[in-house]
Amino acid sequence: MNEFLMSLPGETYTSIMVIALIAIFSFFVYFKAKTVDPLAKPKGIMLIAEWVVSTIQSLVARNMGKHFRHLEAYFLSLMLYVFIGFIFGLTGLPSPISYYMNTFTIVLSAFVLIHFTALKTNGWKYFKRFVEPFVVFLPINIFSVWAPLISMSFRIFGNMLAGVILMTLAYGFLGYMSSAIFSFLPEGLNSILLAPLVAPWLHLYFDLFSAFIQTLVFISLSMLLIAQEGPSPSSEKDEKHATA
Repeated sequence: MNEFLMSLPGETYTSIMVIALIAIFSFFVYFKAKTVDPLAKPKGIMLIAEWVVSTIQSLVARNMGKHFRHLEAYFLSLMLYVFIGFIFGLTGLPSPISYYMNTFTIVLSAFVLIHFTALKTNGWKYFKRFVEPFVVFLPINIFSVWAPLISMSFRIFGNMLAGVILMTLAYGFLGYMSSAIFSFLPEGLNSILLAPLVAPWLHLYFDLFSAFIQTLVFISLSMLLIAQEGPSPSSEKDEKHATA
């Protein structure tokens, strides 16, 4: 058992840490919400929590419609995991997003929801897409089904990996330039003076800004792919008239 645990990559443990942080934050907000006045102006952690929840509710309503409101908690968890996973590298520990299997797993959950929604909406007609327009297109249609899973997972993983590589090169270059400029200082000290002045601005883009953009793109794309497999707006209106 110990050998198995030791063989796991560090990103697996940081992924568990991210999930634990989200769970702790969620429980704290849950119990905090029971003690605050619902009519009072939110502040502190409750202000952050309400902003995050309202953002997800707005994205789901705009990209998917009210029919998918039951997925708000799922997308909230997904958004927190991807964003915190992206910026987790700032702690000095490996980011869980930099390990492809972690990225593949979170995209796989969206992939399963896409096809579960399609099967729920269309029933057995769902399987017709694999043989349309002719049966000979079966291999191509099967590949096209898996293509979004591959492209979405590599998009997140590739952007994260590119940021890590560029920051590694930047630190190496800054260390070299610092040693050249401050060569009159003791060795070791002269190589670390320039990085603290430049690196934070690079982290601001490659970690924080990139995390925000990639999280928004991934969440929005997942919503759109799931929503297009659901019932059309016209069928929802017909259902409302039928129940009225």
